[in-house]
Amino acid sequence: MPTLQTRRRFMTALSSAGAAGLLRAPPLQAAEETPETTTVRLTKVPGICLAPQYVAEELLRVEGFTDIRYVDVPAGVLPLGKVDFSQAYAANFLKQIDAGDPITLLSGVHVGCFELFANEAIHGVHDLKGKTVGVQAMGSLGNTLVLMMAAQVGLDPDKDIHWVADPAVKPIELFTQGQIDAFLGFPPEPQDLRAQHIGRMILNSATDRPWSQYFCCLLGGDREYVRKYPVATKRVLRAILKAADLCASDPARAARSLVDRGFTARYDYALQSVSELPYDKWREYDPEDTLRFYALRLHDAGLIKSSPNKIIAESTDWSFLNELRRELKA
Repeated sequence: MPTLQTRRRFMTALSSAGAAGLLRAPPLQAAEETPETTTVRLTKVPGICLAPQYVAEELLRVEGFTDIRYVDVPAGVLPLGKVDFSQAYAANFLKQIDAGDPITLLSGVHVGCFELFANEAIHGVHDLKGKTVGVQAMGSLGNTLVLMMAAQVGLDPDKDIHWVADPAVKPIELFTQGQIDAFLGFPPEPQDLRAQHIGRMILNSATDRPWSQYFCCLLGGDREYVRKYPVATKRVLRAILKAADLCASDPARAARSLVDRGFTARYDYALQSVSELPYDKWREYDPEDTLRFYALRLHDAGLIKSSPNKIIAESTDWSFLNELRRELKA
């Protein structure tokens, strides 16, 4: 009964938000029949910023999917064989692809979502020289992104930063205890620190260049699913992009849906996060630019071996996105 009530509430929210277009089923054309499969599996990981993937559930039903599964998996990866699609960080996708995983990247989804927090004595990334930065583990997403930020301002991340890695303790806990000088936060961590007036934000990827000029998260699919089920793939992407539009146009209702359906606990943090992130950039930004930006820096840092051109040529398919940009134009 709670699930039914949540679905009804969400559908009512869409209607009252004036989002009838989001709920309209696509016309059946010769080039787009009903989906070849009615099953789709997506990742379920902590992260309010991944809202479009979760808000898309009812939109996926409109697209013809009857078996929609959210699978608990480690954050930041697309575990092939267990999940068909995942919204994840560009850097994580690039590492997986470089390692040989058969993933096809389909679209950018949103900009921003990670913020670099530091103590009051630190005013910018350049001030991290000689300071301690907490990460969950060396090679983790937080470690990778801060490494890139440091290199961007001329620091040598290996020599100039003292890394503190403790898989058993979250970096935010070490930061609030004063045991480290800085760490990279992901929603709802920045919202929590601001509420407690702890530390200062020295970089916001949603607003600070060059990070704000590129997608942080893209949608990737299992290459075999994309190849075998092109109609279903397009419909999955359409549902998620429509959900991104909903997050941009009515963040309050998107945040309520996340809480009602158990993807996050606090409505106030969800609302703040969804309201702050630019979910409306998928029409404007070029996901290929994002891949070049991140791949070049990861390659220069020795974190991947593949060139951006190789990754783009072998592991992307923008045809679905290009069709949907024409179809869903504002």
